[in-house]
Amino acid sequence: MSQTMKPITAAAKLGIYLPAAPEEFRNSPITRDEVDELRANPPAWLQELLRNGPFPRDVVAQKLGVSRSGLQRAGVTEALTADQIGELIAEPPAWLVEERETQRKVLAEKTRQGTGGGGGGRR
Repeated sequence: MSQTMKPITAAAKLGIYLPAAPEEFRNSPITRDEVDELRANPPAWLQELLRNGPFPRDVVAQKLGVSRSGLQRAGVTEALTADQIGELIAEPPAWLVEERETQRKVLAEKTRQGTGGGGGGRR
């Protein structure tokens, strides 16, 4: 028997915004096998969410090239659709330009230190 997970965990593994998923997905435990099947053969609703969103904050941050903290600092707390993200990329507001630069510096510093990831102390 495959281990089950909460819908929020399954949504995170699939990279989707849970409130936008169908009710049966949101309200039932999901097995790892079911998540694997959804990845291998995504139904229409999942294809739509993966293509157009709305996307969870971690996916929005990745698509915009900023950190989740950067989204928070900018006051972006809601899930965004592909169209909304596209508009921000096409005409980046000042906060997005600043947060992208911050993210670029953080990644460059991690590369310079050879850490490549989290950890590291504060300066």
